[in-house]
Amino acid sequence: MLRREPERAALVARLGEFDRLVLLGDTLELRHGPARAALSQAEPVLRELGSGVGEVVVVPGNHDHALLRGWLERRDPTPLGLETAVEWDDREALGSLVSALAPAHVRVAYPGVWLREDVYAIHGHYGDRHNTVPILERLGAGLTVRVAGEPEGGPARAEDYEAALAPMYAWADTIAQSGGLHLGGGGSFQIAAWQTLNGGAGRRSLRSRAMALGLAAAVAGLNRAGMGPLRPDVSGVALRRGALAGFTEVLDRLDVSAGHVIFGHTHRAGPLPADDREEWRRLLNAGSWVHEARFIGDDPLGSPYRPGFAAVVGDDGLPELINVLDPA
Repeated sequence: MLRREPERAALVARLGEFDRLVLLGDTLELRHGPARAALSQAEPVLRELGSGVGEVVVVPGNHDHALLRGWLERRDPTPLGLETAVEWDDREALGSLVSALAPAHVRVAYPGVWLREDVYAIHGHYGDRHNTVPILERLGAGLTVRVAGEPEGGPARAEDYEAALAPMYAWADTIAQSGGLHLGGGGSFQIAAWQTLNGGAGRRSLRSRAMALGLAAAVAGLNRAGMGPLRPDVSGVALRRGALAGFTEVLDRLDVSAGHVIFGHTHRAGPLPADDREEWRRLLNAGSWVHEARFIGDDPLGSPYRPGFAAVVGDDGLPELINVLDPA
């Protein structure tokens, strides 16, 4: 969520240009502590957003999947499809989030939302089921499928992805409600591991090589155990390509016909001018508003992980990727 005053001011200043704001997943970080704490910290920002635009569409992702718990338990068994309207209870965390966005008109959709007949938006977390990079949620999905199985031929409905991924989300949410994971130095274990594996010279490079050897052995074991296919490459290129390939497979399996698909999840905005458009095809990643210094690296104005990106969808034409924090 936006904690830095300049970032909040920059976003709020632009809201008046648009009719609708779509919060495309992980609006709240619910894995670092109890939901009440996250809501308390986010409320001032949510009120600014709700005061600056006429309509807000909330599409939950994986880090705020707990917002859906009550609705998922209450809803009838009709298929989720590509977009289902979510009903909330004012006594639940989702109801508190919606209330904080007043006076804007708020609607909640899951797993995604159609913005135009040819533009579909979804957080993108279902792609973890097919990612070949051994990130934590990919391993959790692999374990769930190994133990509980999945439909012959693999997932074909949103419910199939929920069945593979939701147990991992529930585990993470349970830990969060008792205080969350405290890993030291800020950030997540996955970011710290990525930084070590892609470390620089000297002592860190020796550590990186040792960790890489251990990762290769672990990945080989996971593949033998039937939790793959996984690859021991966690470079920036592998992260991007693995995420794009995994998410593309989701779209094919769910039969998403949109000519343009907007997602987030990976925190890696694109396509950017230097990117290979053939890798992205119909995809556009709106990036993240989390300042992750270890991903941004030494080029804060050129990093695809820098905060401030957004996708602008007009009445027609191509969706446009912008960064509202970049210098004019």
